[in-house]
Order: sequence, then structure tokens, then C-alpha cells
Amino acid sequence: MPSAQIVQSVLGQMPKILELTTLTNHVEILCRCKSNEERLFYILYANKEHLASRELQRCISNQTYAALLSNKSNMSKGLLEAYPNAPVIFKDTLFVDFLSLPKKHSETKLKNGLIEHMKQFILELGKDFIFMDQEYKLTVGASTYKADLLFYHRGLQALVAVELKKTKFHPRDLGQLEFYLEALDRDVKRSNENPSIGIVLCPEADRVVVEYAMSRSMSPTMIAEYKRILIPQERMQQQLNEFCNMFLDKE
Repeated sequence: MPSAQIVQSVLGQMPKILELTTLTNHVEILCRCKSNEERLFYILYANKEHLASRELQRCISNQTYAALLSNKSNMSKGLLEAYPNAPVIFKDTLFVDFLSLPKKHSETKLKNGLIEHMKQFILELGKDFIFMDQEYKLTVGASTYKADLLFYHRGLQALVAVELKKTKFHPRDLGQLEFYLEALDRDVKRSNENPSIGIVLCPEADRVVVEYAMSRSMSPTMIAEYKRILIPQERMQQQLNEFCNMFLDKE
């Protein structure tokens, strides 16, 4: 007679997905997310980014789910072709509420604030970003130019230049950024690294203007907005519902 074996019931086996992040994170996701799609996203995102509880809370508050899965008309063809995973790496909107910026502020105040709170800014950007320098000098011919902030992305193995603007996006901002990327690729990028990426970070951007500006750009560039304060809970829920309805309609 074969020896008896103790077999754990299916109900008693912990689903693998529960092992992807901490119990505290699961409780946070369960309590604050309204749809299964959103819950699954944050479980996978928390696992990928190794998010602690406080970091996850911030991601949920600033709508990382909607930001990473929204339409990417703010990214150039060059960025999407060179980096197919860009839509799930780079956010359309960054929240800099930790700076306590007044409505009227200078680019210098914005830059100095980000540098002073670089750890929090990198958590907002994504953990694979490494800060390299501010006002990074680029010498072209007899002239010297300065890129506002220069990062390195470990996962993409690429330099990332961030140009800060205190005013609404203008197409000329893109031309300036593309010039900086050309200088970085020719004079700074190493042979084992991938093409440099550029981000224009501004407080506001007309989506139609952005789409026109991006449509013929073959440089790896994108336009992102920064918000001084977090979106109120009611407005956040409305936007999330609108996104979920759009997602379901496509199915």
C-alpha cells in the first residue's frame, strides 16, 4: 500500500502573485485601487521597482497607473523606436509637491529645489535614474551651452538630459533639446552606451502643439509636465474612471 502523502489544497496554496510584494503593499493596493487592472499594475510595478510602502503610496497618489498607460503622443518617434519600453518607463506628469513651489517661480528656483531634494525627485522619476550634474557644460565650436540636469539611466544605459521650463511648452524648446542630445552623443556618450534621451519638463503643454512637435522628431525626446501640488482625490478618481472606461471600450 503506497504511503500516504499530505497534499495542500488548492485553496491553501498562496497564489504566486501575492509573493511579488509585501503584505503591507497588498493591503494598500486593495484598499485604494478600484479595478483589478489597476491592482495588478501596482503589484507588478511594486515588484519591479522594489517599492517600499511609502513609495507605493506616492505612486498611487500621483496616478502612476494612468500616467504610464496613457496615450504617448508626447514621445517622439525616435524615442519609441530606440526604446520600445519608454511608455512604461517615463511618466507624462511628475509631481513636485515636495518643493512647495509658489505659482509664480523662476527656473532657477525650480532647479535649485530639485537639486536640494534630488532623492525625492529621483523616486518620482524612477529608481534607475542616477544624477550626474547640473548645468552640464557642452562645448560646440567656440560656444558653451549648459544642460539643466543630466542623469544616467542604468536600465537603458543612456544619458538623460532634462531641460526645465517655467512656462508653457513651446516648439523651440524641442529644438534646443535636440541640439544638446547631438552634442552629448558626439562628445560625451561612450561607445557601449545607447543614444541620449531628452526630456522637456514644463508646467503646462498644449497636447495638439506637442503632437505636432513630436510627429517628425527622430531624436529620442519627450515632453513631460510637472505639477506643484498633488491632484485632489476627487479629480484623481474622475480621471481614473475615465481612463478605465476608455480601456474597457477598446476591448
